Amino acid sequence: MDTKNKLGQRIQNHFEDSIATKQKAAEVLPSKIIDAINLMYLALMSGKKILACGNGGSAADAQHFAAELVGRFERERRELPAIALTTDSSILTAIGNDYSYDVIFSKQVNALGQTGDILLGISTSGNSKNVIAAIESAHAKGMKVVAFTGKDGGKIGALLKDGDVHLCVPANRTARIQETHLLLLHCLCDGIDHLMLD
Repeated sequence: MDTKNKLGQRIQNHFEDSIATKQKAAEVLPSKIIDAINLMYLALMSGKKILACGNGGSAADAQHFAAELVGRFERERRELPAIALTTDSSILTAIGNDYSYDVIFSKQVNALGQTGDILLGISTSGNSKNVIAAIESAHAKGMKVVAFTGKDGGKIGALLKDGDVHLCVPANRTARIQETHLLLLHCLCDGIDHLMLD
C-alpha cells in the first residue's frame, strides 16, 4: 500500500472511531447532559456565574465555552456570565511560580467563586491535579460542579457529590474524548439558549 493510501486509511479510521465514540456517548449521556443544562441554566437565571478550567486542549474548551456564553452560541441573547480560569497569564504564572501549578485554578475559585456558582472542570483522564483542587475549592465555597472526563472518570469521578454532574465520555483515546467534549459543550450552549429563548 502506498503512502497516500496508508494515510487515507488512517484518516478514515479517525472518522469512524470518532463517530463510534459519539454514538456510544449518545446512548449513555443524554440524561446527564440535561441535568448539566438545567443546573447551569438555573444558576445563570439566579444571577450566578460559571467558572471553567482545564489543561491543554481542555483549557481551549474552557475558553470556547466561556466565549459562547459571554458572546453567543447560534442565536442572539443577552450576555451570560462565564469566566475561563485559563486565560490570565499573570495570574497563572504568579501562582505557578509562587505556589504550585496544582493550585492555579483553586486559588481563582477561592477568589472569584461564590455560593450558587457552577464550576465546569474538564479533564480527559479525570486525574488533573489542578482541576481536582479546583473542585475541592468549589465544594468548599458551596458551588456545584459539572465535570467532563473520559476513560473511567479517574479521581474526579470519585470526588463529585450529590447535585454535581459527571459527563464521562465512554472512550480511552484522548483525541476521541476531546472531540466529544466539544460536542458536549455545544449541547450545553444550545440547551441553555433553548430554555432562555423558546
